[in-house]
Order: sequence, then structure tokens, then C-alpha cells
Amino acid sequence: MGAMAERDDNRAAIRDFLSSRRAKINPEQAGLPAGGGTRRVPGLRREEVAVLAGVSTDWYIRLEKGHIAGVSEDVLDAVARALQLDEAEREHLFNLARAARPTRSPRRRTQPQLRPSLHRILDSMTGVAAFIRNARLDILAINPLGKALYAPVFDLADQDRRAPNIARFNFLDPRARAFYPEWDASADTTVALLRTAAGRDPDDRDLTNLVGELATRSDEFRTRWGAHNVRLHRGGLKHFHHPVVGDLALDYDSMDLPSAPGLTLTVYSAAPDTPSADALTLLAAWNATTTPTSADDNTAAPDQQHP
Repeated sequence: MGAMAERDDNRAAIRDFLSSRRAKINPEQAGLPAGGGTRRVPGLRREEVAVLAGVSTDWYIRLEKGHIAGVSEDVLDAVARALQLDEAEREHLFNLARAARPTRSPRRRTQPQLRPSLHRILDSMTGVAAFIRNARLDILAINPLGKALYAPVFDLADQDRRAPNIARFNFLDPRARAFYPEWDASADTTVALLRTAAGRDPDDRDLTNLVGELATRSDEFRTRWGAHNVRLHRGGLKHFHHPVVGDLALDYDSMDLPSAPGLTLTVYSAAPDTPSADALTLLAAWNATTTPTSADDNTAAPDQQHP
């Protein structure tokens, strides 16, 4: 019964993802004649996607219903081109296809272990805010300046007696809208990252539980989750309004950790000689005067402390 439910969930994810991407493209964008009359649905029709991908309409309809197991990479590439998928969306489509293979055996995922060297790297990064997270956006380890920057996130975690989680803070803590001046964009990114993670690893029960919790408690999350947007999160500019030092505009760079598959290192830095650089320096000074010094104080939860 459980395996059948998971297959149904996968088919629903494929159907909703492909139909949502199809709705975003109009015939003119796809290089097709617009035709006359009013369309019943936005975007391309299924038969138009089939023509663009070079497959039969019946075949594409079957694919959009979730019957994707065994489909070749060449055909998936053709569908991705027809739907004008970006890199993240194409990867998500391939992940959904891999998850649909009948040989997949569901199992609970174990948390990748952080090597002591990773903690030492975080400890050595004194002029930037840095942390390591998993795909569910749990903060697993963080340097002192990072913990000072994300103080409201850790405050919520302390109240809930759970590991700090960026998604839970974004959608369940009213302070998030002040902390992120561009809250809508931050919320969109958060959900897109979780949707991407769900495509990569649909058997992650902790992720499924987190999504269920957020969808139950937040209309804003539930609406965004239904949009099926995905993205890769590698670098950019993020704005914060910190309760102590005020506004910061920080560059971020995110990178996967080869020594800890599934974990991501994110580093926030400020451009030199800017108000944000001054604010980051002030935040470091404030943190030094308010936080007890500890060589092991860069971890997210007591059971994750390194030796």
C-alpha cells in the first residue's frame, strides 16, 4: 500500500510539474502560430508540446499523466527543450524520472556526518557569515558570525526545541517578514529549494514531514508549493534587516560539499567599504561581547556538536 501511494505521489508530481511548465509558454514563445479563438487553458496545448518534442500526442499525454519510467534521456531532453526548461527544471524532470523507476527501494535517509575538518573550516572564517545546511534547510553547523546574523532563526529553534530550520522560520515566525525585507522573493526561493530537494530524493521522510507541517500551517507555503517551481541556488545578493545592526546587503555563495554529499556550504560576505561591511563588523563586535567564547559553538544542536 505504501509503495503504491508513493508511485501515485510521483505521478502527481510529474503531472503537475509538466502541466505547470506547459502553462507558462504561449505559442508565440514556442515559435508556433497563435491561431484563432480563445484558449481554454493558458500556455501550450499537449498536442503542441508533442509536435515540438517530436513525439505523438498520445505518447505525450501518457507522459504528462506520470508514466515516465523507462523514458529515454533523449526523449526527456526533447520534452525539456519543447517546454523551454531552465537548468534547474531540466534536472528536476530527470530526477522525477529516476524516482519513477520500479527498482527504486524506499528507505529512510540518514543524516550525512560532518567531518571535524568542516567545523575547523567554519571556525577559521572570521570575516564572513558561514553555515552548512542539508537539503531540508536545517542549519547543521555555523560559525559565530553566521549565528549572530541568523539570531532570529536560532531563537525560534530554541523556542521549538528543534534544530534551526530556515524554511520553518520563513513561514511560521512573523519576524521573518522584517528580517527579510524582500520576503516574497525569499519565500519563493525557500519553497523552490525544497521542491528541488523533493525531486532529488522523494524518499526523504523528514523532508516530507517538513513539507506537510508547513503546508498545514501556512497558506503562503501551500500556494507556493503548488506552483512546482524549482531552482539552483549558487550565488547572488540577499538583503537582511537585522534586529541589532539594521540593514545588510550581503553577497552569498553556495557550494555542495563533496566530502558530505547532500550538504551545502553557504557563505555571506559584504563588499569592502560599504555600509553592509560596516554593519557586519559591528555585528561581529556585538556578538563578541554577548556570546561566551567556545571553540565548539558553531553547531546547530547539542547532538550535532563535533569533538
